[in-house]
Amino acid sequence: MKAPIAAVLLSLTSSAPALAGTFVYVSNAEDGDIGMYTLQADGSLQPGQRFKAAKLVMPMTVSPDKRFLVAAVRSKPFQAYSYGIDKSSGALNVVGTATLAESYPYVAFDRSGRYLLGASYGANQVGVNPVAADGRVGEPLQVIPTARNAHSIRADNTNRFVFVPHLGTDQVFQFLFDEKTGHLTANTPPVLQLKSGTGPRHLIVSSDNRFVYLLNELTGTVTTLSLDPNVGTLRELDSVSALPPDTKLGPGLPRGAVGVPGVAPRNTANDIWASDLHLTPNGRLLYAAERTSSTLAAFRVDIATGKLTYLGSTPTEKQPRGFNIDPTGRFVVVSGELSDTISSYAIDAETGTLKLIGRYPTGKGANWVEIVTFG
Repeated sequence: MKAPIAAVLLSLTSSAPALAGTFVYVSNAEDGDIGMYTLQADGSLQPGQRFKAAKLVMPMTVSPDKRFLVAAVRSKPFQAYSYGIDKSSGALNVVGTATLAESYPYVAFDRSGRYLLGASYGANQVGVNPVAADGRVGEPLQVIPTARNAHSIRADNTNRFVFVPHLGTDQVFQFLFDEKTGHLTANTPPVLQLKSGTGPRHLIVSSDNRFVYLLNELTGTVTTLSLDPNVGTLRELDSVSALPPDTKLGPGLPRGAVGVPGVAPRNTANDIWASDLHLTPNGRLLYAAERTSSTLAAFRVDIATGKLTYLGSTPTEKQPRGFNIDPTGRFVVVSGELSDTISSYAIDAETGTLKLIGRYPTGKGANWVEIVTFG
C-alpha cells in the first residue's frame, strides 16, 4: 500500500537525527547517474545530490574499507566508474574510469578490496580487474569464458572461493581464488548442477560462512546451499518459494532489460521474474524481490541448519530490481525499475514484517541500492 501524501511530505522534511553517517546510493540506469540519500534515525530518507556516471549505469559495489564505490556501465564503452566516498557528507567524487571486458550486470569487490570481480550475462564470462590503493580500477587482469548467462559473482568470507550463478545452464560455477594474484581457477568439481529451468541469479553468503542462499529467477525460489569450508564446494539442501501463496504466475523465461547490449528485450508475459536477495546482519531474516508481482518476500532463517521459512510478502515499488538492508538491520530500502520513487521500510525483528516509512523521488530506471554507514 502506498503511504499517504502527507506522510511522504513529513518524511521528506523530517529533522530526525541521522544515524552515524548512513548514506544510501541508488543507480538510475536511464538517467545515467547515482542518487544519494541520507538515512535518518527513524528510517526516513533525506534526498541529496545526484552524481554523474553514464547511461545504463547499473550494478554497484562498495569497497570493504568503505572508502570507494564502483559502478558498472552497461553501454559501450563498458566502463567502471570509481568514486571516493566522503564519510562526512556521503558525496561521491570520481577518482577514475576503467575499461571492463564486457557488459556486467553484477560487480563485487573481493574481500581484500584489491580486485573487482564481474559477471557478464550476455558474453557468458567472468572477469577480474585490479583495484589500486587510490580506488582506481585497472585494465582487465583475467577474463574467463564460462557458460550461458553468468548473472552474479561473489567471494566467500575467507576470500578463498568464488561462486558464479549461471541462469542459462542452471549451474553455479565454483572457483578457487588467489587473493595475492587476483586469479581465478576452476575448483573440483567446477560446477554445481541445479534443477533444469530454475535460473540461478543472485547469491549471498551467511556471516558464519556455512551456507549460501541462492535466488532462482525463473522459479522465484530461494535455495539453501551448504558450503564446505575446506574445499569450497556447494551442496543443495532445500528450496522455498518467494511468491505469495495466491500468486498466479508461471515459470519464467530468460529476460533482460531493453537496450542493454547482449541481452534480449524483456518478455512481457506474466512470468516469474525474481531479482535480488539480502540477509539482515544478524543472519536471522532473509528478503527476496520478485519483479512481476512487485513484492518483497520475507523468510526466517534457522541459523543452525540454514533452513528458510516463508513469513509473508509486501507489495513494493513497481518492478523491484534491487534493494538493500542497512547495517543495523532495522531498515530496508527498495528501488523499482518502473517507479519514480524508492521506498524505505522498518523491519520487525521478531516477525520480519515490513512497515512502510516513506517514498522518495528517484531517477529513471532505478535498479541498484548500496548503503554505507560511517561510525
